[in-house]
Amino acid sequence: MDDAPLLDEAAARRELAACYRLFDHLGWTEAIFNHLTLRVPSPQGQPHYLINPFGLHYSEVTADNLVKIDAEGNDIDGTGRQVNRAGFVIHGAIHAARPDAHCVMHVHTTAGCAVACKEDGLRHDNFYSAMLYGDVGYHDYEGVTTGLAERPRLVRSLGERQHLILRNHGLLAVGGTVAQCFQRLWTLQRACEIQLASDAGAGPNRQIPVDVLERVPATRLAMSDGHKGASISQQMFEALLRRYGIER
Repeated sequence: MDDAPLLDEAAARRELAACYRLFDHLGWTEAIFNHLTLRVPSPQGQPHYLINPFGLHYSEVTADNLVKIDAEGNDIDGTGRQVNRAGFVIHGAIHAARPDAHCVMHVHTTAGCAVACKEDGLRHDNFYSAMLYGDVGYHDYEGVTTGLAERPRLVRSLGERQHLILRNHGLLAVGGTVAQCFQRLWTLQRACEIQLASDAGAGPNRQIPVDVLERVPATRLAMSDGHKGASISQQMFEALLRRYGIER
């Protein structure tokens, strides 16, 4: 479990809004749909989190227009801005059930949706998918996610894992910070892209032995934990913000 402290709301707004704009630069947008959410401190002890207002493209999301809602989708500050129901059905369920999941990201990238449509899902036979061995859950498609009854099943499908493939649908990742969640989703997205590319080549893929797969996640975590200063995920996030000229 992650024990990252919550950012104060002003800082959280800047961090999440910058991430929305980063997704735009990476081409991970889906018109006005999909969501990135970040938990903020709440006096009631119930999860409050920031989400994009429905109707805006990711490039239009700013720290000021993010909407603070609770797990039931209530507009805490009474802004009157509309929120997509699927956003609080999925994200609210995970935020409520996973105290460590301060940040939740969900996308419909082409590579992610394509792998989600395959019966076998993600194979652990490339550099990035090997990093995710044992940490990817699957959730069966039940239609557009607008019903509260699906929430317990979503939570069970994710379990204690950090990555979820929504079958026939898309990808989801959770994390203790925006940067950590972003790196996890980026890794899952790269794994899907490489799987699609390798499937286009002639001949079978070379398999990675299970004993190697079992060691890879621990090796990755040890590298991250042993790094001095800012976390690798934060350094990666900051580097990409600089690359695309994104200011908080």
